[in-house]
Amino acid sequence: MTIDLLAAAAGAADAPPAWISFLPIIGMIAIFWFLIIAPQMKKQKQHQEKINGVKKGDQVITAGGLLGKVVKVDDVYVELELGTNVRVKAVKATLGDIVPPGGSPAND
Repeated sequence: MTIDLLAAAAGAADAPPAWISFLPIIGMIAIFWFLIIAPQMKKQKQHQEKINGVKKGDQVITAGGLLGKVVKVDDVYVELELGTNVRVKAVKATLGDIVPPGGSPAND
């Protein structure tokens, strides 16, 4: 009987702890976080800051590819001048990028 107890105790001591089986999953989550999720969140935050900084006179490109000059800025909308007497109202969140000064003019 004591031999059976010793054998059972030796077998139980050889088994690794249960939390070790979760290490590969935790490692994969960490890799995804640092390689995919965190950089994407950083890029999204930078874009949001750039869009919130849009002011009258900036040239912007919308997500649809329109290039225009900002005429009026609101909390939600911007009014863009695409050409002579051609104005459109766009949702501020759909702005793709701000064209730096010296880029191609919006109103030729």
